[in-house]
Amino acid sequence: MDGLLTFLGTGTSMGVPTLGCGCAVCTSTDPRDRRLRPSVLLRWHEPGEGGGRERVVVIDTGPDFREQALRNGLTRVDAVFYTHSHADHIMGMDDLRPLSFTVAREGGPIPLYASPQTASVLERIYDYTFSEQSTYPTRARVQLRPLGERTSVHGVELLRVPLIHGEMEIVGFRFGRTAYLTDVSAIPESSFALLEGLDHLVVSALRHKPHPSHATVAQAVEWARRIGARHTWLTHIAHELGHEETNRALPDGIRLAYDGLSLPVSL
Repeated sequence: MDGLLTFLGTGTSMGVPTLGCGCAVCTSTDPRDRRLRPSVLLRWHEPGEGGGRERVVVIDTGPDFREQALRNGLTRVDAVFYTHSHADHIMGMDDLRPLSFTVAREGGPIPLYASPQTASVLERIYDYTFSEQSTYPTRARVQLRPLGERTSVHGVELLRVPLIHGEMEIVGFRFGRTAYLTDVSAIPESSFALLEGLDHLVVSALRHKPHPSHATVAQAVEWARRIGARHTWLTHIAHELGHEETNRALPDGIRLAYDGLSLPVSL
């Protein structure tokens, strides 16, 4: 089955431009240097009567999710998968509300797949959405569901890939011949076996200077060479990395992603 992966955001938790900064990247006129908080959108066409229908999965709903959805003409979401509970990955959950009303009328709430730790944070922050005592009439029609090793959504399977982000265990996802690994500082040895035979590897690369909870460009390049995907795309990019300048120095087959980039993917 063929699908389309779109980068909704490729920036860090502070985004690019970063508030209060006048560096060359933050003041750049290259649109690829403008980076919203990290998220991707996966679309595919599910076969069926009458020609079938489009299905949509989002990975992470950060604080820029509303703007990202508008930019990409998003009118429905069939499921959301969360990598972890940091603000730049969850603080747009409430913007699912208008989309969830449509999906709920068609047969139920939008499923949100998350680890127990991430689910606990979502329940605490969005108490008015998840509490059984909530009387908020227009709360999002969403439902937290446990994240298994493999989760199937309308014929497409997402495989959980354990990762390390500083001192946290987080998750990435493999779908078909593509993997999405953001906010990574280390990849457990057992996870490399889940990343064989990829067409596209998406992996975070914050900057050149070391960071306690994010990979550098050099670390990401080393992982990319080991994994051996046909194409590697770097995401979660800080304002220290200019798009054009950084790409000129990267090895063949490895490039910075940018907001709005879409890749045909095999599911």
